[in-house]
Amino acid sequence: MQTFKNLPSVLVLAIAGLMSNAGSVFAQQTIPACQPPTAGEYLLLVVSPTADKRKQLRSALPPELKTVTCQYLNETVTRIGGFNRIDDANRWARYVSSIVGLSAIITTRPSEPQPTQQQQQTVSYNPQALKEGYAVLVDYFNRPELATSVQQTVGGNVGFASYGQRPYLLAVYTTNQTEAYNTLQKLNERGFYAILVDSRKVILLRSTVRL
Repeated sequence: MQTFKNLPSVLVLAIAGLMSNAGSVFAQQTIPACQPPTAGEYLLLVVSPTADKRKQLRSALPPELKTVTCQYLNETVTRIGGFNRIDDANRWARYVSSIVGLSAIITTRPSEPQPTQQQQQTVSYNPQALKEGYAVLVDYFNRPELATSVQQTVGGNVGFASYGQRPYLLAVYTTNQTEAYNTLQKLNERGFYAILVDSRKVILLRSTVRL
């Protein structure tokens, strides 16, 4: 069996160093799950699967923005928190996209406490992809108050969703194509910028937007 006794001492030290580092590198590969946002906080999750991408992202951000590497929906992301307004989160999402070329997801949870278990389940931090069907989304152009008008137009609750790494109001999610088209037409007639998409590509963030 081969041993290290005939190798130069410098090379033996180098090999020993590599072997000792292997365990620590392997341990670092375990990435924790992302912590949910605090009440009233808007959270930016930037998809950054490689160490180079994460390093590039951090170098482009000011030091006061706290970043954490974590797992979100089976993706390795950089978690950036501390935003109190969706406008701020949207601005940084656009900045990351234009400067670093990385996609960002925005998520949040309401600031008010929910008195019932059903309400807690409705607004809890549990993003999930919608199943097969149709989703009618409304671009609210950084004006969350539009949710009231959208709700009045569709005659039901309005949700909060992400599509193509951008946030939207979810006006309708249905398997009925006619219902989806009718809702789309109604919203467009009222002056909203509404789109109809494959619901399987939509991530539901909150079932109901608290008005």
